[in-house]
Amino acid sequence: MNDSHHEPSGNTRLIRYLRFALLIGIVIALNAGGSWLARQLDLQLLLQHDALIGIMVLAAACLYIGLMAVPFMPGIEIGLALMMLLGSKGAVLVYLCTLVALSLSFLIGRTLAPGRIYRLLNWLHLYRASALINQLAPLNRPQRLALLGEQLPRGIAPMLLKHRYLTIAVALNLPGNTLIGGGGGIALVVGMSRLIPFHGFITLIALTVAPVPIWFFFFGG
Repeated sequence: MNDSHHEPSGNTRLIRYLRFALLIGIVIALNAGGSWLARQLDLQLLLQHDALIGIMVLAAACLYIGLMAVPFMPGIEIGLALMMLLGSKGAVLVYLCTLVALSLSFLIGRTLAPGRIYRLLNWLHLYRASALINQLAPLNRPQRLALLGEQLPRGIAPMLLKHRYLTIAVALNLPGNTLIGGGGGIALVVGMSRLIPFHGFITLIALTVAPVPIWFFFFGG
């Protein structure tokens, strides 16, 4: 991969801004579409019909997994609705679906070829970031951590890398984290980074996402 480039001209900057605007537009459209889809799912009305309960709960659970797994998609509304309507059973269902959704995002990120990420960053004219991806691709986990510690800005970055499990846990529970990709986006990036193994990630999210379902399990019914 050739990471050489020249200083961006005015036209290059305009193209970069237009491409960023396109990505932001896609993110906004995904978020709006997910919110609209969640609003169409009137669980309270449909759960009044006994014959539809099982089908509706299954459909809502699948939709929740899909929305949670996709970056920038708001799935929490459906999760909260299921927990409020189904009580303790809903809390267990939402907890398990959250683990499935975030695990899927992580595994998709883990299987993404570094070359695709490199080309996307180059397409956005983010040459320094693409060069860093190119450097990280052949390295193992300790080497990646060492290189990132050298390349990232001094100060907070080394601390975030050292305490990366805590950093991920805080990001997943951060209010409004949809703006930084939501649970699915965070899990995708963590998988792409290859900085923690899958068993470490699944243990982390099992603990991180537990408080709200536990509260609904004991007090939400």
